[in-house]
Amino acid sequence: MTTPLPERAGRRCHNVLNSIAATLYFSPDLGRELAAVGIEDSDGAYFATRAAAMGAVGPGTVTATFYNFSHELVAKHVPAVWQAASPETVLAARERAIDATLRRLLGDEVVASKEMAEAAELGLRAAEACTRSARPLYAAHADLPVPDAPHLALYHAATLLREHRGDGHLAALLDAELDPVEALVSHTATGRGMTPKWSLGTRGWSRSDWEAAVLRLRERGLLDAEGELTGAGESFRKEIEARTDRLDRAPYEHLGAEGVERLTELAKKPLLTAFAAGAFPEGMIGKG
Repeated sequence: MTTPLPERAGRRCHNVLNSIAATLYFSPDLGRELAAVGIEDSDGAYFATRAAAMGAVGPGTVTATFYNFSHELVAKHVPAVWQAASPETVLAARERAIDATLRRLLGDEVVASKEMAEAAELGLRAAEACTRSARPLYAAHADLPVPDAPHLALYHAATLLREHRGDGHLAALLDAELDPVEALVSHTATGRGMTPKWSLGTRGWSRSDWEAAVLRLRERGLLDAEGELTGAGESFRKEIEARTDRLDRAPYEHLGAEGVERLTELAKKPLLTAFAAGAFPEGMIGKG
């Protein structure tokens, strides 16, 4: 008989794996590899790297699947990035960057360890239960081959699980009637999202866009006059995450409680090492 998953066990496992996947997007190795194939702008590199699995898609598809970026920012770089490098070229550069990033942050001994191989096996097993329907970013990555090297296989599994939950999260945001800027503002207000400075600096929205979203959320009773979540706002954000958990439960139920606990434990160690090695910018997360 399968042991039921503890509450939020899947979310905790996802949070660790998602952070491992995110190391790439702050890595100088990615910038170097993308510049070598003709994509030098950091925004263009991000859009190309994450969208390449879908093929040479247009700006509308990227805006739809990435959700919280302004369409104007996306259209500034897409489809121009595909004129510089094909999706296949970008995917090859991405894999080189992943390899370089993990080796630099973790060291060759960790990369080659039996724990890394075990984590990759567990992550891929969880991903067996992911579903493609209405999950475009996950489905595109699921069509990619699984790398042979365990550290690359773990990164691949982390990406599958990240995008599977992310696609489901967008459905939850739509159901909650949060537009892209409102989603950013309300998430920031929890203290667990990017700061307004980071959001405004990377997502393409203006200060007036942000302030208008704040006003709309106040009118819904979700933010107070200081921009903090009201009691209703806190419950509202918690329900969005709970709904996302429900939409994302299949891979973790498939892995089982012991497997989820073990995968979380195995992935947390290299993540902490990556944090200590400076994988993420300071001051990115919080309300400031």
